[in-house]
Amino acid sequence: MSEQVLGDEVVVTDLDLSQRLAMFARELRREHGDPQRTLQAITESAVMNVPAAEYASITTVLQGKLVHSAALAGDVAEKCDAIQRQLGEGPCLESAIEQRTIRIDDMDSDVRWPRFAAQASGLGVKSMICFQLYVEGFNFGALNLHSSRVAAFGEDAESIGSLFAAHAAIAFSSAREEQQIRTALTSRDVIGQAKGMLMERYKLGAQAAFALLSKLSQDTNTKLADLAHQVVADAERDAQG
Repeated sequence: MSEQVLGDEVVVTDLDLSQRLAMFARELRREHGDPQRTLQAITESAVMNVPAAEYASITTVLQGKLVHSAALAGDVAEKCDAIQRQLGEGPCLESAIEQRTIRIDDMDSDVRWPRFAAQASGLGVKSMICFQLYVEGFNFGALNLHSSRVAAFGEDAESIGSLFAAHAAIAFSSAREEQQIRTALTSRDVIGQAKGMLMERYKLGAQAAFALLSKLSQDTNTKLADLAHQVVADAERDAQG
């Protein structure tokens, strides 16, 4: 490992950082297409590669208010997220929503979120750093790192952590897009299957069968793909009967 020690802080060289990011990229590619596994890989890699990080979490804020721990590395990270979820405030939430990096050097002296700081310090967390991870409409996310040391995260940790967060945001976005494409393709196949069943059962042409599905979707206020699934399921059940 290529490192230099300056005072109490370990500084990672550019070569070592490049190697770490390359390994991280390969790990994310292995998880590509599965957002949950991608997020888990992010948290685990952050703990291993960001200096002083002992625990990590990815906190999502859905629709601007629903707080969820999307991935965790360590029980302490989970408990810190739970505190913020209960209080409705904290550095992770502000980092996600305000889209900025937040660092707490000494939990016992920080006055921005006193209720959170008191409880987090009781868990043994003395410093934190939070990176805004992604924004999608009213959905937000943050990568959060925790340490039991005061002033654990220096400029080096902040620089490396921000690179991991940016890299992870791109990978996670790509994974979500791929999953959405797969869902869309699956829906298209099911709609085509349902249309074929209606054509056969009611002796309809392709356009007429699709028009029937569309009208049923509107009349019942049901998504077209969900309705198609129901048509296919009913047909299979009738065939078994």
